[in-house]
Amino acid sequence: MAENMEKKLAVLIDADNVSAQYIKPMVAEIARYGNPTIKRIYGDWTKPNLTTWKQLLLEFAFQPVQQFGYTTGKNATDSAMIIDAMDLLYSQTIDGFCLVSSDSDFTRLATRLRESGKIVYGIGERKTPLPFIAACDKFIYLEILNVGDDEEKEMDELSEKPREVVQERKGDNPLIRKINRATVKLIKSSITDEADYDGWAFLGAVGNLIMKKRPDFDSRNYGFAKLSQMIRSIDSIESQERKSEKDVHVTLFYIRNKDEVPAKKTDASLGSICV
Repeated sequence: MAENMEKKLAVLIDADNVSAQYIKPMVAEIARYGNPTIKRIYGDWTKPNLTTWKQLLLEFAFQPVQQFGYTTGKNATDSAMIIDAMDLLYSQTIDGFCLVSSDSDFTRLATRLRESGKIVYGIGERKTPLPFIAACDKFIYLEILNVGDDEEKEMDELSEKPREVVQERKGDNPLIRKINRATVKLIKSSITDEADYDGWAFLGAVGNLIMKKRPDFDSRNYGFAKLSQMIRSIDSIESQERKSEKDVHVTLFYIRNKDEVPAKKTDASLGSICV
């Protein structure tokens, strides 16, 4: 967390493509990944549909960038946002970018920023096209951020309940995904890739690898506040908590695929090998 706070991020928001209702949880989410030193939001502020943003811009200190539409049916804010991003890339000391939009037009921008060694966080709604999602280092869906304190508490409580109870409660929420075979395969293959000789892998390393394979992966998409809670709900994966050798107050979480547990060597087998 301390390392993340040192990262300087440029947050660029496409106001024409994102609802103002997400601003508060979105700002809190961005703070997890770094310090938003540059905060700009783009749109035609003469349009009535952006009036809900105005008070929020003052509250969260975002700089509004005015961009008139040059012709009907064309979105000029995309071009303004792309040009500014490239200017920031070469003129400012920025470690990464947060591109907030659900528009596929920013796919090439995200790719170009990553080619220059910058980390790119994409934030948008579930309607975001896959190419833009894949072009980012990590993509966060706005829908999973827009939850109140009561809902977050309920999510934590559900994560600790038996699976049949969790599935029953989650079935009422259309935004919560089910843990299907493809998701389990993704997690288990990542465990295998990071595993030691005994099959154990550190959860943090597995989580990072999963995110590289699928940038939009997030345990909150499945109704779990933390990845460790999601892992515990999968029968074919076992977990183990270990005390850190450097700090006894720190607990490390390790996981292993049950079907890949190495067989213990017996004395007989050892004897036969020696012979």
